[in-house]
Amino acid sequence: MKDIYDVAVIGGGVNGTGIARDCAMRGLKVILLEKQDLSAGTTGACSGMIHGGLRYLYSDVGITKISCQDSGYIRRIAPHLTFRIPFIAPILEKGFFSRVFLELMEAYFSAYDRFAPLKSGKPHTRLSREEALQLEPGLSPRILGAVTMDEWGIDPFRLCVANALSAREHGTVILNHTEVVDLVRPEETGITGVKVRNPLTKENNLISARIVINTAGPWLTRIGRMAGVEAKIRPAKGIHLVFDRRISNLAINTSAIDGRQIFIIPHENTSILGTTDDDFYGDPDSLTVTEDEIEYLLQGMERVFPGIRAHRIIRAFAGIRPTLYAWGKDEDDLYREHEIFDHEVRNGLKGLITIAGGKLASYRLMSEQATDLISMKLRVKTGCRTHLEALPGGERGMDVEELSRRFALPIYIIKRIVYRQGARAEMILEMIKDDPSGGNLICRCEPVTEAEIRYCIRNEWVKTLADLRRRTRLGSGPCQGSGCTVAAAQIMAEELKLSPEEVQQLIFDFLRERLKGKAPILGGIQLSQEELNQAKHLCVGSFDEMFK
Repeated sequence: MKDIYDVAVIGGGVNGTGIARDCAMRGLKVILLEKQDLSAGTTGACSGMIHGGLRYLYSDVGITKISCQDSGYIRRIAPHLTFRIPFIAPILEKGFFSRVFLELMEAYFSAYDRFAPLKSGKPHTRLSREEALQLEPGLSPRILGAVTMDEWGIDPFRLCVANALSAREHGTVILNHTEVVDLVRPEETGITGVKVRNPLTKENNLISARIVINTAGPWLTRIGRMAGVEAKIRPAKGIHLVFDRRISNLAINTSAIDGRQIFIIPHENTSILGTTDDDFYGDPDSLTVTEDEIEYLLQGMERVFPGIRAHRIIRAFAGIRPTLYAWGKDEDDLYREHEIFDHEVRNGLKGLITIAGGKLASYRLMSEQATDLISMKLRVKTGCRTHLEALPGGERGMDVEELSRRFALPIYIIKRIVYRQGARAEMILEMIKDDPSGGNLICRCEPVTEAEIRYCIRNEWVKTLADLRRRTRLGSGPCQGSGCTVAAAQIMAEELKLSPEEVQQLIFDFLRERLKGKAPILGGIQLSQEELNQAKHLCVGSFDEMFK
């Protein structure tokens, strides 16, 4: 007899992995299904911040409070993954109204200060022109002054993996590269499971579950159509540009030509400029970045950070926000609230729940509320503990200098492994101690060691080089995979027992995926260098094959 799960979670983003963790911690039997890889969709295309919802003070103070509170919880359960991002908001000198605006800005940030302690944030500071330029010399000298605040950055890929690891340790079955192709509906009144297909192995299976929860983000409408129900969203596309290094001391906040707030943030070893917000009507599996979108961001940031165009952009990426549906509002005015659709109540269809909307900073709260509904339906009385129990790696702090002495490795390498793995970094370091070849640097940009790659393949559902990039940032730095792809593929071949043809396909797929992000920004010498990179790996001098 086939296993019957209490809960089948569709979608391996931060909401899906968060719900799987919460359900499993309450004793439910859970399976999570993700058609690509954990965090490969909307979660992986976000700005990488668990921010406190500053801009929602305009429209809904409650969202700001909830965002700050849950940001504080995330910092508590994943301290190794979070890092402070100080922001500066410069005000351009434009006469009397600029001075009025500076006063209004300070008042606005003063209101935000009330919620900052919830996320261990620091209060704002007002700066003169001279003070602002001393902190950030790249700012335009035409500024009147500035106001500072701070937020918290995070690696969204690792946050998803940490939630999935915790879910697995509480009994959840995690299946990535497993696409839901239909819902099982033997009767008109209920859903009893899902039909799935593995695109890598072409294998089909049927999974039975008492409740199916749809956390598929911008793909959630497809899942709804399989059941004949609707959960309306208003998909919004946002893009970011990635620079090859930290190009500013602080994160800089300003406005684009239409008044929308944009920012550039130092994020891990790069800088990220974002973001746009446009209604999207296409296929979320086929996203492109346009020249207009790139220019929109550069033009807006250039007003306060004039040297922006002198820095090297290495990548552009796009994602779709599953924003709640509303008619008659500008995209930027749409609320980032979430909604849980109980289809038994709404449509008379038992066994199906959908969650839509929200944002990274409130994922844990969304997961708790969804799991509360599931628990009520399944008569489970165990309460939520996800804000109390550390995520894997966050159990204790690590002394980087002591580890460097003990394992005779450079502090920077130790630091990056500890950032990604937290307390579990010691397992990787022990692998290097047992076999010194594990200390070989495969990706020098990040850096990523051979031992970390092997550890992730063995423990974190890695099946492709793109999966490995999301676990370790391999290929995410200035070289964008040109110096590490083949070596990483060879390690994967050993670990997964792959044939030469399968290894070649791994390399081809990864380079094609990387090229999609590089193509919109390539020009001049970068274009020539990319042609050489493709020729080096694939013995071709044209991009045509990469887009077939």
